[in-house]
Amino acid sequence: MPSALVIDDKWVTASSHIKILSLFGITGQHANTARNAVLMIREKKPDVILLDVHMPGVDGFEFIKYIHQLPGYQDLPIFVVTSDDQPETADLMRSLGAQEVLIKPLEIDELENALRKAKLIK
Repeated sequence: MPSALVIDDKWVTASSHIKILSLFGITGQHANTARNAVLMIREKKPDVILLDVHMPGVDGFEFIKYIHQLPGYQDLPIFVVTSDDQPETADLMRSLGAQEVLIKPLEIDELENALRKAKLIK
């Protein structure tokens, strides 16, 4: 069963994303900070990450730069899920290695398409 790590400083949002992922047979865990996410990823590499951009401390921009520098993590699919709908943000996140940029509130069909593209579901 595929696994996901949802990185978002808001529990309600992360919980909602984990519930949506479960509809596709994907188990989800929550990290409320990028620092906690790094610790969790080192223990068990997820199959996909759903990443918020604007978080206190280390934000999504810094996190994605860091994670793609780790050996064995360059191809880890990262879906940015953000309320920041500015094209510049999406362009920057893609240039840093985000596979998808999805706008909150997360639409089930958009997530499904992203999961299919990443070959995590059929």
